[in-house]
Amino acid sequence: MDRTSRVTLTNMCMITDGDCVLVQDRSKPEWPGVTFPGGHVEPGESITASVIREVQEETGLLIEAPRLCGVKDWMEDDGSRYIVFLYQTDRFKGELASSDEGEVYWLNKKDMKGVHWAITMEDMLEVFMRDEVSEFYYYQQDGQWAYTLL
Repeated sequence: MDRTSRVTLTNMCMITDGDCVLVQDRSKPEWPGVTFPGGHVEPGESITASVIREVQEETGLLIEAPRLCGVKDWMEDDGSRYIVFLYQTDRFKGELASSDEGEVYWLNKKDMKGVHWAITMEDMLEVFMRDEVSEFYYYQQDGQWAYTLL
């Protein structure tokens, strides 16, 4: 049995500063709404180096010591797998600056419920916020997308 498959590797990082988290109001129509910064892993690039680079490109901040806190993953219609490595950090330097990916700003954690999150993002916060949850697995059931937190 062949156990190889095509995989798309991406990342996302929740950056905290005291009671606030850095969020991005995405400008791209394929996944609009508020999320955390992140992006694709380039060929030959380490997963951790990719999240550091993506955060700097999208926010102007240079993060340090990102900690892997979980993954989000699903199977595409063509049989390939899509994996998002989820990171957290509270260590960064630099000046906050938005990019063409969207506006970035600090959001108080107590205000997170009133945000227009990107699809699945509000539920995916469980992986970032709860130590006992490490995977957001997205799958199709009866022609509809569903998910489980593991």
